[in-house]
Amino acid sequence: MEKLSVIKIGGNIIDNEANLASFLTAFSQIEGQKILIHGGGKLATKMAADLNIPQQMVDGRRITDAATLRIVTMVYAGYINKNMVAALQSKNINALGICGADANIIKAHKRINATTDYGFVGDIDAVDTEKIMQFLHTGLSLVVAPITHDGTGQLLNTNADTMAQAIATALSSKYEVSLVYSFERKGVLSAIEDSNSVIPIINPQNYAALKESGQVNEGMIPKLDNAFEKRGWQGYHWRRSRLIAIISWQCGHNHSKKLIITWKQINIHTHLLQQLYYKSLLQLLLLVRRRT
Repeated sequence: MEKLSVIKIGGNIIDNEANLASFLTAFSQIEGQKILIHGGGKLATKMAADLNIPQQMVDGRRITDAATLRIVTMVYAGYINKNMVAALQSKNINALGICGADANIIKAHKRINATTDYGFVGDIDAVDTEKIMQFLHTGLSLVVAPITHDGTGQLLNTNADTMAQAIATALSSKYEVSLVYSFERKGVLSAIEDSNSVIPIINPQNYAALKESGQVNEGMIPKLDNAFEKRGWQGYHWRRSRLIAIISWQCGHNHSKKLIITWKQINIHTHLLQQLYYKSLLQLLLLVRRRT
């Protein structure tokens, strides 16, 4: 079975020019087929502030009114997406920048919540695996922005962590998938101001308590919600999708933490992975795969 790497990066990499350049160099060195899903919320927040458009986050997810939807579409599917595509082209990676509405690859519906009106936020209904595979089989690497549509002409802002999980799950029956969440911390921290306060084990039981206490909050919630999502990883899907890893991207440091879901124990264990001045993500993925 062919290998497929699905990598998700967020704003703390995107917003740092050196970190982004380092990441894209590493991404370009990954052998085989690959998909990059990106966020970019910090830039969207800054643009909204510049335009005096108030922003509200609930559990790491952005409340998206009509004005905010225009901003995130321009920032995610426009500026950020196309700049990364151009950077990858300079590294001889033939990349195609798309969002969920393009080629109808991801359809969603407007979120319905009993207590919170999220506005134009989309929850994913379907991923067109055949269309994605057509792109991949032509030699293209996909760069996917977290904008979806509902099939009636309405764009929707969709969490990038959720999109990465949905794409990896949908393709897991076709490929041996590695899904990697890449971010700037050493791991999940019990105290945000203490970079060494990594929580060594997170399971479904203590995760609920960590959320309730506020130790796990904001943007980490969607990552872990998706990590513990059972619906997409049952049966042959989770067996063929080897793992989900959450990996910090700290340019210039000689080590980082990776969090790997061990499906038999349904725990997330923290392991120390030595990296010398940020060796390539290719090497990182190979080490992760050897552990499985």
